Amino acid sequence: MYGDHKKELSGGDPNTTNNRMELLGVITALRALKRPCTVQLYTDSQYIVNAINEGWAVRWRENGWMRNKKDPALNPDLWGELLDLLEVHQVTFHWVKGHASNLYNNRCDELAVMESQKYKK
Repeated sequence: MYGDHKKELSGGDPNTTNNRMELLGVITALRALKRPCTVQLYTDSQYIVNAINEGWAVRWRENGWMRNKKDPALNPDLWGELLDLLEVHQVTFHWVKGHASNLYNNRCDELAVMESQKYKK
């Protein structure tokens, strides 16, 4: 959303995880921007907010996509792309409680459910 402008994007994949879809949602939104922007990004994914705000994702990349000496970081392809996009855009990540009274988060859930229905047999 920017001023009076609003664009909704959604998508899905039958062979993925919730965390990958959360990451892909953020990446897709940032890819849609036509020039470097200052962004206030709201998500109910603590995985994303903590990995960025606590610096985990940057450390994972610095450590060759390892969380520690023996555990690899999950989704390094998407984390790498997101970190690259964060070098283009100034993004502040905000966590919001999921399935609560946040109008926009609830709309995102509706879009996600609609997409998931496409893959049900």
